[in-house]
Amino acid sequence: MFCSLNELISFLHVNQSKERGTVKDKVDFKVDEDVTALRKAIEGLGTTEKTLIDVLTQRSNAQRQLVASAYEKATGRKLVADLEGDTHGDFENLLVALVTPPALFDCNEVIRAIKGPGTTESILTEIFASRSNKQIRDMADTYLKGNYYTLLMIHDLKSEVSGDYAKALLILAEGKRDESTSVDAAKAKEDAKILYEAGEKKWGTDEDKFIDILCHRSVPQLRQTLVEYKNISKKTLQESIESEMSGEVEKLLVAIVKCVKNVPAYFAERLFKSMRGAGTDESTLTRIIVGRSEIDLLDIKAEYKKLFGVSLHSELKSEVSGNYGEALMLLCGTED
Repeated sequence: MFCSLNELISFLHVNQSKERGTVKDKVDFKVDEDVTALRKAIEGLGTTEKTLIDVLTQRSNAQRQLVASAYEKATGRKLVADLEGDTHGDFENLLVALVTPPALFDCNEVIRAIKGPGTTESILTEIFASRSNKQIRDMADTYLKGNYYTLLMIHDLKSEVSGDYAKALLILAEGKRDESTSVDAAKAKEDAKILYEAGEKKWGTDEDKFIDILCHRSVPQLRQTLVEYKNISKKTLQESIESEMSGEVEKLLVAIVKCVKNVPAYFAERLFKSMRGAGTDESTLTRIIVGRSEIDLLDIKAEYKKLFGVSLHSELKSEVSGNYGEALMLLCGTED
C-alpha cells in the first residue's frame, strides 16, 4: 500500500522543513543505486545485513517508499516480503517498520493490539493519546482501504474495549479534537472547576466529565486548564486522576495529560519503562523510535537525558545488540 509518485514527491518537499527528527531526507538520494544495493544484499548468497541497515536507516520514510516502489518494479517482488523472508525477529520487525508508510505502520500496530485473544490496551493508549487529528484520520483511512476486519477502525475498536476506557478511546479515535490555537481563560477556569467538582470534591468520581473535557478540548486550552486546576485543587490533574480512578481509563487519561504537557517527555518515559524490569520490550522501542524518528526524536532524547540522567543512546547500547541494536542506534542518532 504505497502512495503515488506525485504524492511522495510532494511529501518529500513538505518534510524537508522538519527539524526535530534524527532522520532526514538523504541529500544525494539516488533511488536506482539504493535498489541495486538492496537487491545485491538480498539476492546474494546470504543476506548482507549491513547494507540493509545503511540504506534503510539513513533515508526518510518518503524516500524509502520511492525505493520500495522502484524495487517492486525492478524485481516483481515487494521489498517488505523480501525483508520478511531474509531477516527474522526484532531486526525483521524494525526493517519492515522502516519501509512501511507511517499511517499504515500505526494501523498495523492497532491491529496487533486488538487481534487474537485479549487486547493490548497499552498500545492503543499510547497511539490515540499522542497522535494528532490528522494522524488518526490518516490511520482510519488506511484501515478502510486495507479492508481490515469490518472496514471501519472505530467499529473494531468498539468490539474490543469497554466501559469508561472505551468511551474515552472512541472519542479520540474519531480524530475530532478541537484544533483551535487560541485559549479561553474563562473556559479553562470553568473546566478546571467542573473537573474538581467531578473528582476531588465529591464522593465518587464522575468519569464522564473528565473524558469529555480531556478528549475534546484543544491542547493549548487543556494546558491552561491544567494550570487553573492546580490553583483550585492544590494538586495536579494527573495526581487527582491517579487518586480518583483506576484501570485502563486512568492510564489513558493520564497519558493524555502527559501529552498535553510535553509529548517528547511522555515518549521518553515510555522508552525508559520499555528497558526496565525483566527483559526489554523491543516492540515499544521499535514503534517509538521509528515512529518519532522524523518528528521529535531529538526532543525525546533531550527529555530522556533530563528525566533519567543518562542518554538514550547509551541506554540502547546496553539493552539491545546485534543488527537490531545497531539499526536502532543509527536511528537514534549520535551520542549526546
